[in-house]
Amino acid sequence: MRYFEDHIVLLLYCLFSIQYTEITISFVLAFLCALILCCIGYFTESDVHASDGGLQLSKLLSGVHLPQDISRNVILRWIYPFLYMTAALYIPPFFFFFPAVMYIIWHDRRYISLLYGICIYLYHFFVYVEASLFPLFFGLFGFLLAYLLQTRTNQYDRLDHAFHHSQDDSRERNLLLSEKNKSLQEKQNYEIYAATLKERNRIAREIHDNVGHVLSRTILLVGAIKTMHKESSLDPLLNSLDDSLNSAMDSIRNSVHDLHDESVNLEDVIRSLIREFTFCPIEFQFDMGKEVPKEVKYCLISILKEALANIIKHSNATLVKVTVREHPALYQMRIEDNGNSAGTMGAGIGLINMQDRVHALNGNFQIMTDQGFQIFITIPKARG
Repeated sequence: MRYFEDHIVLLLYCLFSIQYTEITISFVLAFLCALILCCIGYFTESDVHASDGGLQLSKLLSGVHLPQDISRNVILRWIYPFLYMTAALYIPPFFFFFPAVMYIIWHDRRYISLLYGICIYLYHFFVYVEASLFPLFFGLFGFLLAYLLQTRTNQYDRLDHAFHHSQDDSRERNLLLSEKNKSLQEKQNYEIYAATLKERNRIAREIHDNVGHVLSRTILLVGAIKTMHKESSLDPLLNSLDDSLNSAMDSIRNSVHDLHDESVNLEDVIRSLIREFTFCPIEFQFDMGKEVPKEVKYCLISILKEALANIIKHSNATLVKVTVREHPALYQMRIEDNGNSAGTMGAGIGLINMQDRVHALNGNFQIMTDQGFQIFITIPKARG
C-alpha cells in the first residue's frame, strides 16, 4: 500500500510540470507510460526482492538457471525503466515523470541505471532546455523526493518485517514453552506415579515383615497354649482368639497381595524382561496409560515371558519387535520375530497357556506366520 501512496505523491508532483509546458499527446503518453511502469514495479515486486534483484539479474545474464516467473520479473523490472529513460531522448515529456521511475530504480538498488537516468536528464537539460533553471530544480527536487519516500518506505518495510519476525519468534517460543511444560508435566506425573507404586511396595513389605510376623507368632503361641492347657473352660476363649487371629492374618495377607499387585509398573517390568533377553536385539514400543487393571498387567507380562522363552528355545530369530499399546476400547500387544516359525509352533503347551490367559479376559489371541512368527493379542477394556 505504501508503494502506491508514494507513487501517487510522485505522479501528482510530476503533473505540476504543466506550469511550464503544454499538455500534448506526448505529455499524456508520458504520464500513462509512467503509470504503467509503476504498476509493473508493484506486481513484479512480490517475486523479486530489492536486496537481491541485481544478484538475480547477474545470475540470469551469466546463464545460471532461475525459475521462469522470477527470470521474467527480473527482466521486466530492469528493462522497462531503461527503455523509458531511453525513450525520453526522443519524447522529451518523458523527462517530467523521471522521479517516479527513479523511485523504482532506488527501490531495486540499481545504481548503474540510476546514474544512467541522471546523466540523460542532465544531458537533456543542458543541450535542449533553455536558460530557465526551474525545470532543472523541479526535476532534481523530484529525485530527492523519490529518494526520501523510498527510504521512508524501506525503513517501514524493515520495521514491519522485524515486527512480524518477532511475532513469529514469540509464537515459536510459546510453542516450545508449551511443549516443554507438557513434557515436564508428563515427567512429573510419571514420577508421582512411580513414587506411588514404590510407596505401595514399601507399605506391603512393612505390613508383611512387621504385622504379619507378629500375627504369625501370636497364632503359634495360641496353638501352644491350647496344647499345654486342656481345661475345658479355656477352649471357647482360645478357639475364638485363634479364629480372630487367623481372620486378621488372612485379611492382612490379602491386603499385602493387593498392594503388591497394584504396585506393579508394567513398563518397568517389560523393560526388565527385555534387558534380561540377550538372545537377539529387541525393538520395544510402549504406549499405555498408568491405570491398567492388574489382571491385564499380569496377563501381558506372563505372555511376554513365555514368548521370549519360546524364541530362545525354538527360533533362529535375529530381531524381535515388542509393541504394547492402549486404544480407547482395548489393550494390544504384538510380539514378532523374523525367525523360523516351524519350531515355535511345536511348543504347543506354551501357546495354549497364552491363549487361555487371554480368553479368560475375553480377549483375542492370534498367531501369524506369513513373515517370521507373530503373536497378536487384544484385550477389551471393562465397561464400567
